[in-house]
Amino acid sequence: MASVNIHRQDNQPVYVLHTYPFKETSLVVELFAHGFGRVATTAKGARRPRSAMRGMLQSFQPLIATWSGKLELKTLHSLDWGGGLLLLKGEALMCGFYLNELLLRLLPREDPHEALFEYYSATLKILASGEDLATTLRRFELKLLQELGYAIPLHQDVSHEQIVETESY
Repeated sequence: MASVNIHRQDNQPVYVLHTYPFKETSLVVELFAHGFGRVATTAKGARRPRSAMRGMLQSFQPLIATWSGKLELKTLHSLDWGGGLLLLKGEALMCGFYLNELLLRLLPREDPHEALFEYYSATLKILASGEDLATTLRRFELKLLQELGYAIPLHQDVSHEQIVETESY
């Protein structure tokens, strides 16, 4: 009998984008993983009161994850804290949920975007500082469009004049 090749990824940096119930005690956990993009996993037993993963499945926190599986829905085996705790409050929290929603809706599963992962991480830190939320969101949206191949050409204005960096448009 041939051995089944289970694709296992150990200790990968991730962020939780979204969770939702799966069966009686499990959760589907949508991860944004460095080098793997958006990955759908099941956290078995994560809804149980004594689950080790239950308290770690929080958005906006840098985590280290291990998962395996060869189908689209992988099995999440472990989560560990991956860095400092980020606290998003008020309007910044809503902005963070907006970023997660953009990634969930626009990124195809398992399409790696390393540069976008790094930019997402940096954007969360800026949001946690509470500085200039609107500009931070617009920059992330632009970066996301660039990563997806839909970059807006910002070389000329509507009159076909060259864009001047010091001007306001």
